[in-house]
Amino acid sequence: MASKGAGMSFSRKSYRLTSDAEKSRVTGIVHEKLLSDYLHRVFSSPDHASPAATSRKPLNFQNLPEHLDQLLQVDSEDEESQGQVDGRLGPSTVVLDHTGGFEGLLLVDDDLLGVIGHSNFGTIRSTTCVYKGKWLYEVLISSQGLMQIGWCTINCRFNQEEGVGDTHNSYAYDGNRVRKWNVTTTNYGKAWAAGDIVSCLIDLDDGTLSFCLNGVSLGTAFENLSRGLGMAYFPAISLSFKESVAFNFGSRPLRYPVAGFRPLQDPPFADLVQAQRLLGCFRAVLSIELDPVEGRLVEKESSEWQLQGQPTILLTLAHIFHHFAPLLRKVYLVEAVLMSFLLGIVEKGTPEQAQSAVHQILDLLWLFMEDYEVQDCLKQLMMSLLRLYRFSPIVPDLGLQIHYLRLTISILRHEKSRKFLLSNVLFDMLRSVVFFYIKSPLRVEEAGLQELIPTTWWPHRSSREGKDSKETREETSEERQRRRAYERGCQRLKKRIEVVEELQVQILKLLLDNKDDNGGEASRYIFLTKFRKFLQENASGRGNLPMLCPPEYMVCFLHRLVSALRFYWDEYKASNPHASFSEEAYIPPQIFYNGKVDYFDLQRLGGLLSHLRKTLKDDLASKANIVIDPLELQAATMDDLDEDEEPTPTAAQRPVQALAIGGALPLPRPGWLSSPTLGRANRFLSTAAVSLMTPRRPLSTSEKVKVRTLSVEQRTREDIEGNHWNEGLLLGRPPEEPEQPLTENSLLEVLDGTIMMYNLSVHQQLGKMVGVSDDVNEYAMALRDTEDKLRRCPKRRKDILAELTKSQKVFSEKLDHLSRRLAWIHATVYSQEKMMDIYWLLRVCLRTIEHGDRTGSLFAFMPEFYLSVAINSYSALKNYFGPVHSMEELPGYEETLTRLAAILAKHFADPRIVGTADIRDSLMQALASYVCYPHSLRAVERIPEEQRIAMVKNLLAPYEQRPWAQTNWILVRLWRGCGFGYRYTRLPHLLKTKPEDANLPSLQKPCPSTLLQQHMADLLRQGPDVAPSFLNSVLNQLNWAFSEFIGMIQEIQQAAERLERNFVDSRQLKVCATCFDLSVSLLRVLEMTITLVPEIFLDWSRPTSEMLLRRLAQLLNQVLNRVTAERNLFDRVVTLRLPGLESVDHYPILVAVTGILVRLLVHGPASETERATSVLLADPCFQLRSICYLLGQPEPPAPGTALAAPDRKRFSLQSYTDYISAEELTQVEQMLAHLTAASAQAAAASLPTSEEDLCPICYAHPISAVFQPCGHKSCKACINQHLMNNKDCFFCKATILSVEDWDKAASSSTTSSAA
Repeated sequence: MASKGAGMSFSRKSYRLTSDAEKSRVTGIVHEKLLSDYLHRVFSSPDHASPAATSRKPLNFQNLPEHLDQLLQVDSEDEESQGQVDGRLGPSTVVLDHTGGFEGLLLVDDDLLGVIGHSNFGTIRSTTCVYKGKWLYEVLISSQGLMQIGWCTINCRFNQEEGVGDTHNSYAYDGNRVRKWNVTTTNYGKAWAAGDIVSCLIDLDDGTLSFCLNGVSLGTAFENLSRGLGMAYFPAISLSFKESVAFNFGSRPLRYPVAGFRPLQDPPFADLVQAQRLLGCFRAVLSIELDPVEGRLVEKESSEWQLQGQPTILLTLAHIFHHFAPLLRKVYLVEAVLMSFLLGIVEKGTPEQAQSAVHQILDLLWLFMEDYEVQDCLKQLMMSLLRLYRFSPIVPDLGLQIHYLRLTISILRHEKSRKFLLSNVLFDMLRSVVFFYIKSPLRVEEAGLQELIPTTWWPHRSSREGKDSKETREETSEERQRRRAYERGCQRLKKRIEVVEELQVQILKLLLDNKDDNGGEASRYIFLTKFRKFLQENASGRGNLPMLCPPEYMVCFLHRLVSALRFYWDEYKASNPHASFSEEAYIPPQIFYNGKVDYFDLQRLGGLLSHLRKTLKDDLASKANIVIDPLELQAATMDDLDEDEEPTPTAAQRPVQALAIGGALPLPRPGWLSSPTLGRANRFLSTAAVSLMTPRRPLSTSEKVKVRTLSVEQRTREDIEGNHWNEGLLLGRPPEEPEQPLTENSLLEVLDGTIMMYNLSVHQQLGKMVGVSDDVNEYAMALRDTEDKLRRCPKRRKDILAELTKSQKVFSEKLDHLSRRLAWIHATVYSQEKMMDIYWLLRVCLRTIEHGDRTGSLFAFMPEFYLSVAINSYSALKNYFGPVHSMEELPGYEETLTRLAAILAKHFADPRIVGTADIRDSLMQALASYVCYPHSLRAVERIPEEQRIAMVKNLLAPYEQRPWAQTNWILVRLWRGCGFGYRYTRLPHLLKTKPEDANLPSLQKPCPSTLLQQHMADLLRQGPDVAPSFLNSVLNQLNWAFSEFIGMIQEIQQAAERLERNFVDSRQLKVCATCFDLSVSLLRVLEMTITLVPEIFLDWSRPTSEMLLRRLAQLLNQVLNRVTAERNLFDRVVTLRLPGLESVDHYPILVAVTGILVRLLVHGPASETERATSVLLADPCFQLRSICYLLGQPEPPAPGTALAAPDRKRFSLQSYTDYISAEELTQVEQMLAHLTAASAQAAAASLPTSEEDLCPICYAHPISAVFQPCGHKSCKACINQHLMNNKDCFFCKATILSVEDWDKAASSSTTSSAA
C-alpha cells in the first residue's frame, strides 16, 4: 500500500536494500531465520501454543498473506450464529420504526436510534420483535422526565394519553415516578437520572420481564407474560414533550451485558474476532524490537516503541492494516477494539508516554490506511469518546472522565488528526462543548461525596446585599467546627474537579493553536470558522430546542474558553511588549462596523445593520475611511424590501416545517445526542464578513477603502490577522483608537464570541443554578422551625414529639444531600476562579462600551448584547456568587462600580440607542436597581458632576413616549428615607408575611441621595419650561394610574359580590396592584418636588404655579375622598386581602398624600400657606372629614377643643408610631386644626354663585378667562391645563391665540357704557 503519511520521521533512503553489514543497523534488513521468528511472534495463533522453532513452517513476506488468511479465519459455527436466530423476527439491523410503528409527534435521530418527544405522550417501537428466548436492549436516559420504557405487542393501540404499559400486553418501567406499568401501576425500582443506562430484559422461556439500572438489577417486574401463537414483543417507549433517549439494540457494545441474555441485534462476531486478532498482531509489533546486528528479538514496552523506518516493520504493518483498515470504519469495532486499546495505553502510562504512543499510532493510521478510512475511524472514535465522557458515572476521583479527556488530548495533539476533527467532526458531527462540561451528580451517594465531604454545613442566612442586619447572630463553636470541616471537604472536591478542568483547558489550547500552519490552515482559524457557526446556530435557534446547545454546557465551555484565551493573550504580550495584557482587554469599535466579523441578524444599538450602513455611510467615510460597496447597499435595500416575505426553507428548516404534518421524522436530536445541522442560512448578505480589497501600497489617512462581502468560510488568515498593507479585523480604525494592536486579531474574535456566549444562555443558567442554594435556605429555615417546636413541645405529647422528630430527620437528610450537591455546584459554577472570569468579562464589556462611545455616531453599530452582558454580569456577580464569595472582595471593585454607573447614567437616554425596546428597558431597569443599594448608589454619586446632572435632566424629561414608570421609580428611590413616614423597608401590614425574595430591590433599606436631590432641585429652578413640563406629565400619569386603579377595584368588587362561583383573573389583580403602586410612587415624587422646590407651586409670580397647584389640589382631594370614605369600595377590597393585592392598603397612599399636604400647609411662610389653603378649600371636592380620617376622627372637632382619642378599629396615623415620628404627628394635628379653622372662615365668607357664572368645563370654579379670538370662556385652571397638551378651543376647535382675564362685573360695566 502506498505511503501517504505527511511529516513522517523516516526518509526515502532508509528503504534502499544493501548487503553491507554495517548498514544493517540503519536499514533494518534481517536474515531469513530472524525474519521468520519475528513474523511467527507477531502473527502467532491466539488459541494454540506456538510450535517449536524446528517444526514450524518458515515465514516470509511471500507466504505471509496465506498465513494471515488462516489466522483470521473464523469457525463456520461462529459465522452461522450471525444469521437468522430462532426467536427473533425482523431486520437484522434493529432501529426505531419511524414509518409505521409510532403514535404522536416525535423527532427521530438520523441513525434511527435516538428519539425526542414532540407531543403530549408519543410512542414508538422498534422494527424487530422476539417471541422466544432471552433478550435485552439498553436505553440511555438523556433527560429524566416522564417516560415509560419496555415492551409491547403489535396489537397494542396507543394514543396521546395512553402509552407503553397502559394497555394489555404492554409492560413498562417509569423511573421518573419510580413505578412499573401494565394497565395498573405499582411501585418498582428507583429513580433514574440523566446519563443512566436502563437495561430492558425479557425472558420468554420463563415468561418474565425485568429491568436493570446502570447494571444493577431492579428485580423481576412482571411474570406470566402472554406467550404462544401471534405473541411477539417489540421494544417500545412512550415519552412526554421534550424528553429524549438513545437506544442501543446491539449496534454498539452493550455497556452492561447480562449473562444468558443476548442483544436484539447481533454483534459483528466474525469482524470482532478478526479485529481482536489483528490488534494482537499490532500489539506484538509495538512490543518487539528487531536487533539485526545481534540477530535476535528484544522485548520492549509498547510506550517505548519508536518507528524508525525499518523495511521489515513497515512491511509487517502494511500486511496488518491491509485487513485491519476496513474493519476500523465500523462503529462497533472502533468502540470495542480500538477504543479499549487506546484507553489501556492512557491508563497504564504517564500522560507523556500515552501521548507519545497515541501520536505514533495515529501516524501509522494515516500512513497505512486510505484517507477516507482513517477519517471514518477518527470520526467514530471521537463520537464514542464523547458519548463515554458525557454518560459515564461520576466516581469520587473522576477517574473515568480524566481517562477519556487524556485520550482526547492525546488524539488532538496529533496535528493532522486535530485539523481533520476540527474541520469535519468536532462542531459538525457532534457537540465538542460536551468535552468541557462537568455534570453535576444527582445521586450524591454514587459520586462518593459522602466520603469526600463527611461533615455537612449550611449557612443560617444568605449574606447577599440587602438583607436585614437583624438576622445576623453569633456563630457557635460547634457550628464553626462544622463549617471548617465542610470547607475542607469542599476544597478536596475542588482540587479533584480542577484536574478535569485543566485537561479541558488543554483541549482548547490545542484547538486555539495558530502555529501549526505547516501544510495548511492553522487550527485556530478552523476553530474560528466553526465557533462562529456554532454561535450563529444558537443565536438563530433560540427557542428551537433541538438546535440549541444546553446552557449548562455553555457555562463550562465559557470558563474553559476564557482560561485558554487569556493564556494565549498574555503569551502574545510576553513576546510583543507593545501589546496589552489580558487584564486590559477590550474589543476595538471598528470590528462592529467594518463587517469583518459576522453578527448574523443580532440587533445593533442603532437598529438594523442595513439601515445603519445607509444612514451613517458619510460618518464611516469621514471617521473610518470606509466606503461600503454600492452593491452591498443595494443588496441590503432588497433585503429590507423582502423582509416580510417567507424565505425559502433551508436544509435545517425543512424538517421543522414538516412537523406540521405529524409523524415520527428522522430529524436531528439535541446537540448532545447527534449531528446537528449548521443552522439556518444567513439571509442578510450585508451582515456577512467583509474583506478588504488589498491595496498595493500603504493607505494615507485621506484615502477611502472600498469593502466587499465574504462568507465566514471564505476568510483567510490575512483577512483576520492582516498584513503590512491590511489591518485585517481592525480595518477602519477611528482616530480615537491607538495604532498599536492589543493582541492577535484572532483572539479578539474569540473574545467577542465568548461575550456573545454569555448573552445567549450562560447568564440564564447561572441564575437557574442558584435554586439549589435557595433550597438549602428553605430547608434550613424549616429545620430551625422544627427544632424550635421540639424545644417548646411538652414532653407528655409523645405523638407530636414523634412527628416533629420524624420531620427533623427528613429535613436533616435533605440538607445533608443538598449541602454536598451545593459543594459540587460551588466548585464547578460559583468558585472564586469562575467569579473572576465573569468579572473579567464585565470589565472587558465596560472598556469596549467606553471605547465605542468615543466614536460618536459609530457607537450605534455596537451589538446590543455588549450592554446586556455588562448589566447581567454585574447582576450575576452581586446576586449569584454569595454567600461564599462577595463582589466587594474583587480587585478594583469600586472603580468598576463607578464605570458601570457612568455607562448606565449616560446611555439609558442615549439618542444613538434606537434598537429594540428591550435594551432601553434593560438600561432603565439596571439604573433603577443600581440606586436601590448603598454601594452602587454611592458609585452613581462618584461619577463626574456633568454626567450626574445630565442623568437627572434626562430623568426630569416629560414622561410621554418613554418608560416613565421606571423613571419615576428611580426618582422615588432617591427620595425614599426622606419623605413623611417613608422610612420603611416593608409595609407595616406585610411584616408578618414572608417575602418571596428578600433580595428584591424594592425590599432594600432606604438610602436617599441628597446630592442627586440637589441636582434635581437646581434643574427644576433653572429653565422656565423644565418644571411645568415635568410636573404636568407627573400629574397626568397620576390621574391615569389612580383612575385605572379605581376602575379595576370596582370590577373586582363586583366579581366578589356575585353569588355564583367565579375567579378573578390573576393578571387583572397584578395590573391593579401595579396601578396602586404607581400612584403611590407618583405621589412621592410630587412630595419630593414640593419639599425641594416649593416655589414651583407657591410662587404665583411664575406663570404656571397657580395652575399646577390647583391641579395638585384636585388630585389630592380625589385620592383622599376615594380612600377615606366610610365603608367604601377601597375598604372592602383591602378587607378581602386577595392574593396579588397585598400591597394595596391605606397606609402607603395616605402617608404620601399627608406628606404633600403637610409641606403645603404647615411648612413655609404664612403667605404661601394661605395661598395653598385657599386653593385646597376652593376645590369643590374638598372634604374636611377626609383630613380627620387621617387621625382616626369620624368628624372634625369643634373649634378650640382637643382631639378625641382615635378609635382603634379605625385607621389612624397615630397607630404607626414605629413609622411616623412624634414630630410628624404633631404637624398633622396642626394641619387639621388649621384647615378646620380656615374652612369655617371660608364657609362664612363665601357668597352664592349662580350656575351661569360657573366654568362650563369643571362646574367648580367661576369663569375667569376668555379665549381669543373665538371668545369662549372657562376658569383659568381648566384652560391652562388644556393648553399644556392642546391648542384647540374646547367648544369650537379653533386655534387659541391668547387667553385674557375675564371679570363679569367689569364686562357688564363696559357693555353698559358702550350702550
